[in-house]
Amino acid sequence: MSGELPSTPSSRTPIPGVRLVVVAAVLLLSACQGSGAAPDQATGPGAEATPGSQQGSDPTSAPRARLLVQGGVRTDLPVDTQVVLQAEEGVLTSLTASSPQGEVPGEIAAQGREWRLTGRLEPGTTYRAIGVVNRPDGTTQQVRTSFGTSALTLDQQTYPSVAPLAGETVGVGMPVIVTFDVPVTDRVTFEEHMRVTSVPSQVGSWHWLSSREAHWRPREYWQPGSRVRVEVDVNSLPAGGGVYGQESRVVDFRVGDSVVSRVDVDTHRMNVFINGDLARSMPISAGKPGWETRSGVKVIIEKFRRKTMDAATIGVSEDDPEYYALSNVEYAMRVTYSGEFLHAAPWSTGSQGRANVSHGCVGMSTADAGWLYELTKRGDVVEVTGSSRQMTLTNGYGDWNVGFAEYRAGSALS
Repeated sequence: MSGELPSTPSSRTPIPGVRLVVVAAVLLLSACQGSGAAPDQATGPGAEATPGSQQGSDPTSAPRARLLVQGGVRTDLPVDTQVVLQAEEGVLTSLTASSPQGEVPGEIAAQGREWRLTGRLEPGTTYRAIGVVNRPDGTTQQVRTSFGTSALTLDQQTYPSVAPLAGETVGVGMPVIVTFDVPVTDRVTFEEHMRVTSVPSQVGSWHWLSSREAHWRPREYWQPGSRVRVEVDVNSLPAGGGVYGQESRVVDFRVGDSVVSRVDVDTHRMNVFINGDLARSMPISAGKPGWETRSGVKVIIEKFRRKTMDAATIGVSEDDPEYYALSNVEYAMRVTYSGEFLHAAPWSTGSQGRANVSHGCVGMSTADAGWLYELTKRGDVVEVTGSSRQMTLTNGYGDWNVGFAEYRAGSALS
């Protein structure tokens, strides 16, 4: 999270006639527990001395200037507090509020009677405000105050991880994935501050898979060459249940060439298209009866030059006749969380193009698998037809297995 630089209080004699009032308007009925740093130099409940300078007037002719916090509360403010500083007996001409990390944004409003915070606060932080006012008698005076926010534990903050990674080039089927380490119960508020934009522009929607995971996909596959920006502006935003966003994220990535592999388990072939043109057709062997390869739209999740494949990871015990343990399987490209891969299968070359003999993976010759491995990237599409077993929305990057209207219904704002 970000913050602001403090200013050093003046040691000069206080000048009378002006005071500020801090109005702490909590936007939502949520608060956090903790101990914010206490403001310094308080002269009474919610009050602080206001040194400054004055021109053209006797400094003893008006009441002593001071700053007030409405209600006397200046510490342990929730981070989603909308702070308003109000000038009394004068008009603000300038005001700067800051923390040790830097200045916080704000604006003078109400014809100079108020300064309003336009950014967000950080937890466990002291803020100091210094301003200048014009007084009714024509003099100017410096005014100042301070306030502090409650500290938050890590359990009271949720951090957003974003995929794709910054600078990554992905395939046309890659969804944007935001994963939170602490559940978000106020999905509406968070989604209002999560945005995906692209060049060229493409219509899309968020879809929440759970309170920890939200995906975004366009209506159709990404246009090749698209440049995409993801903005997750949730720093200090209330997530519900006393939890707040820990940090905002901005991630830029690029969509590369369209690579779509179409697998037909009935004909035992896979055709690979690059930007719509057939680049290669190859014989394959898919899942045998009882272990059928899932039909539907899959997306490459991750790739391994060599991969150990053990049937125990898909629930097959070592005493089961279906058990297998294969080391150094080459050119493995994962397409489901449940264990389906595209990979080299030199042991089944006699069946490739003729029969389905695997436990759900799509096997091919080492040469074909090597060619495909070098071509593909995360987010490339694998469309499978010919089996009665269906791919699901949550088994990998399964975002394309429902129509767009149904997908959009999973938005918190739908």
